[in-house]
Amino acid sequence: MRGPRALQPVEALRPLPPRVHPEPCGRAGTVTQTRAMEKVREGPELGSGMEEPASPQEPASPPPPPSPPSPAAPETPGLPAPESPTEAHARQLLLQEWAPPRGSLELPPRLTWKLLFLRRPLYRNLLRSPNPEGINIYEPAPPTGPTQQPLEALGNFRGWHIRTEKLQQNLSWTVKQQCVDLLAEGLWEELLDDEQPRITVMDWFEDSRLDACVYELHVWLLAADRSTVIAQHHVAPRTSGRGPPGRWIQVSHVFRQYGPGVRFVHFLHKTKNRMEHGGLRRTRVTDSSVSVQFRE
Repeated sequence: MRGPRALQPVEALRPLPPRVHPEPCGRAGTVTQTRAMEKVREGPELGSGMEEPASPQEPASPPPPPSPPSPAAPETPGLPAPESPTEAHARQLLLQEWAPPRGSLELPPRLTWKLLFLRRPLYRNLLRSPNPEGINIYEPAPPTGPTQQPLEALGNFRGWHIRTEKLQQNLSWTVKQQCVDLLAEGLWEELLDDEQPRITVMDWFEDSRLDACVYELHVWLLAADRSTVIAQHHVAPRTSGRGPPGRWIQVSHVFRQYGPGVRFVHFLHKTKNRMEHGGLRRTRVTDSSVSVQFRE
């Protein structure tokens, strides 16, 4: 994996205000169906049920990342706070849970195992409001007609920066993005640079049939300056149109051996809309996630 690289000119790319609009990139992989869902995995060939997207173009840089919100410790409303373990017990519990490759981890002086036990930075979804509309992926997407309500009125989109990108023929993209500050979430430089834990991104989108391509995912691993790209992943899967509409399709990617210097994860996905009589018909998305772990 290459180390941090400087941003390249982006004149050949369609602009994503205010800087760059990433074109469809990456390839869809093997597709399997579980209940009413499909799963897109990476692989050298396209599997059944998927069509190859347009020729990929690698965007030279992400759009200007939104400011990450202040991290919040997991809340358990209505329940008493659990008894805090001792430093030794917290270390034992976390090492058993995390299973680092070498069996142990060295902490910098500013961190304690008790603090990490509270923050739980590994094996936790670091995105805010990952399921804004409360949709269950184990059931087909509930039917919905065109609406004139703004997206923000349809659920809890706290933490998401949302905008609309107009297209031709009554089509548009809803663009939602978050920028995750890995250090603010409880991870530390030595862990990211030396241990290189895996960074996993996952998402589920509705097979809405509004267009040939109704979803795109763009993820950048950024350095401390929030502009130097260390690693990136882009995919614009196309479904075959077979099977019942409204099923959920999973897209995922795991960053491995990405090199030192990663401090932010910029997550951006786009879903297709179509303007109809009576309002906007949307492609829905749910259970978005960014997590850091030693094992998959």
